[in-house]
Amino acid sequence: MLVFYSLGIRCYYFLIKIASLFNKKAGLFVSGRKNLLTDLKNAINDNENIVWFHAASLGEFEQGLPVMEAYKELFPQNQVLVTFFSPSGYEERKSHPIADWVFYLPIDSKRNAKQFLDIVKPKSVFFIKYEYWFHYLNEVNQRNIPLYSLSALFTVDHIFFKSHGVFHRRMLHFFDHTFVQNESSLQLLNGLGIEKASISGDTRFDRVLKTIDQPDHYQDIENFKGGELLMVIGSAWPSDMQVLDEFINTSPQNLKFIIAPHLVDDLNVKKITSGLEVKTHRFTSGQEIPSNTKVLILDTMGMLSSVYQYGDFAYIGGAFGDGLHNILEAVAFGLPVVFGDKGLEKFPESLALQQLGGAFSIKSKDEASTILEKLTSDDSFRSATSDICRDYVLNNAGATDHIISYLKNQNV
Repeated sequence: MLVFYSLGIRCYYFLIKIASLFNKKAGLFVSGRKNLLTDLKNAINDNENIVWFHAASLGEFEQGLPVMEAYKELFPQNQVLVTFFSPSGYEERKSHPIADWVFYLPIDSKRNAKQFLDIVKPKSVFFIKYEYWFHYLNEVNQRNIPLYSLSALFTVDHIFFKSHGVFHRRMLHFFDHTFVQNESSLQLLNGLGIEKASISGDTRFDRVLKTIDQPDHYQDIENFKGGELLMVIGSAWPSDMQVLDEFINTSPQNLKFIIAPHLVDDLNVKKITSGLEVKTHRFTSGQEIPSNTKVLILDTMGMLSSVYQYGDFAYIGGAFGDGLHNILEAVAFGLPVVFGDKGLEKFPESLALQQLGGAFSIKSKDEASTILEKLTSDDSFRSATSDICRDYVLNNAGATDHIISYLKNQNV
């Protein structure tokens, strides 16, 4: 099975290299790994006391950030190396102050894993949520370097728990401790005989609480909202806009919209706005917003998590295709959230909030209009759902403290 795994990794990289000829993201994936190990060696330069955190992309980095911050406060003598698999994470956070170094992760091969670890010589290693690369994990395990999985989340649909998942299950046993988000994940691990695990909760709750304490402020956005209601549409895909266009086009005068596209390239923005019949404005911070603008399209990355502070309720995209995006950034500011109905079992916070009454899944434009009209017109309903959302975040905070307490006792 290892032979097929390694062959699959090589084929994947070969296809990415072909795609890099015409796809910008694939191009960054390839160019970012050119001379990577040499650049890494020159940057590390035999530094000691390095702790390695690995994230697939931006979302996982944000999930692990509270732990990185608390870790550096607890062990200031250690230096932090952060690696990313995806360009969307690396490009957004390559200059983040939490890290002493930020690099792409070399493609998973036995040779790369050995060379990487020979250079870095980490004291301990943390993989965040959904990242399992056999050669790296195996090499870390063989070198007896403490290895931890942060905010892990498992469902019965994952390959680890299938009859044909024997090879993948080996990787779960490499970890010295796995911090899982919920009880069902822990039970699944225990069912495989993995006892070195505990329920920490989801560190994203700690992350969003910090965001609402210290949000970035945008006077332009505040002026745009004025004294009217504002709906924020976060991480929007064209498939999301298909169920929202009608509501936006017929919405009352006292309701404005901010749309943050998942991708901000011209073609994608054109697809997202193609069904809108109201006045839109593509916005970059510092630009003047026309007075008759109904819909503001954010033309920049990194604003969304703070923009939610100006909203009254939100729609979060992705659940009609790629997967639901982060709803907690909106919920932390007390925004009731609406989203699509596909694949929600992978996002337990979406199911929990629906049960509590702070979130609503929809499968059609009629369902979208019904709940959004109620959030617009019923002040008491909107206020009650807002309180549910705030309480949910506060009641689920503390995952970072659990993890750091364990690490402190292990002195890693």
